[in-house]
Amino acid sequence: MLYKRGTVWWYEFVIRGQRIRESTYSRSRSLARRAMDQRRRALEEGANGITRRPAPLLFSAAAREHLALKRLKWKPSTQRIEAKNVEHLIRGFARRLLFDITAGDVSKYQRQRRRDGASCGTINLEIATLRAILRRHRLWAALQPDIEALPRRDDVGKTLTLAEEARLLSACRASHSRLLYPAVVVTLNTGLRRGELLSLRWSQVDLAGLCLTVGASKSLAGRGRVIPLNATATAVLGAWASSFPERRPEHAVFPTERVGASGDSFSVYITGTDPNTPVRSLRAAWTSAKKVAMVSARWHDLRHTVCTRLLEAGLSLPLVGRILGWSPSTMVLMSHRYGHVDVLTQREAMSRLDRLAVPTTATTVLG
Repeated sequence: MLYKRGTVWWYEFVIRGQRIRESTYSRSRSLARRAMDQRRRALEEGANGITRRPAPLLFSAAAREHLALKRLKWKPSTQRIEAKNVEHLIRGFARRLLFDITAGDVSKYQRQRRRDGASCGTINLEIATLRAILRRHRLWAALQPDIEALPRRDDVGKTLTLAEEARLLSACRASHSRLLYPAVVVTLNTGLRRGELLSLRWSQVDLAGLCLTVGASKSLAGRGRVIPLNATATAVLGAWASSFPERRPEHAVFPTERVGASGDSFSVYITGTDPNTPVRSLRAAWTSAKKVAMVSARWHDLRHTVCTRLLEAGLSLPLVGRILGWSPSTMVLMSHRYGHVDVLTQREAMSRLDRLAVPTTATTVLG
């Protein structure tokens, strides 16, 4: 039933004993009639368990919608990774409708990306983004049994030799970025992840107490852990702190800086520093330093070097894991990756049984 209140049309009807009385906010009787019919139909379909199939959606549109919805929840680094993943996925599925994507299409995409030279780890990250997009539209469950992650190498990693480290540090010290040298030295003496390092604030560094507290971290086990500072890390952080006499606890340890150059010698100088904003990346300076030092290594290899050296010094894997902030699942993986390094520690542990057991000789055993 339609009726008027003032100049606005209202409708009223009963469905399953429930009286529905709502305004159409319209002065048009014909529009009010359509609004009432649409409202009644929606309620009747819901009461009978009838759901409308969503309109077909192109993958490219769904992917961009995924980025827009998640942007506020992601850290800037995650936003960049996800945007890159979507960029590659759109090339493979741009004009496909979401419900037309099959497990065969995903497998074909994986093979093509391998031919393009992408690593298995990178492809797995892209498929994880694809999974999130399809799961949001309730389409992933049907594909999941037939899709497998590509095998990743668990032996990737390089330990720097002392000679390589010396060349690399020399090149970092001469870099146009004055942040690079202290950042590399601190990493080589704490094992911090790159994100943990670059997000450091001075409130997290206790030079008097010879320790630093990790803030945001990749793993729950890594967040909030306290890392003791050795003499090298303390000296470098102390010298670096003296470069910022007006620093505050909330300021970034490695702030964003703008640099310029002048003169025939192309002398570099600092044109501005934003102490509240951590530097986003040291990639350009790092790449240049590696080239000068003739060292082939990733930034993560600095952390790999720390791990290997700690194990070679006799520390157990669990202790190294606590220092580096490994999650329980990562601990299992690392026990396989670094098992050959930890063998000396294991041998020492087993030798302790000799000192604790009743003396026994081969003659006694053989009778």
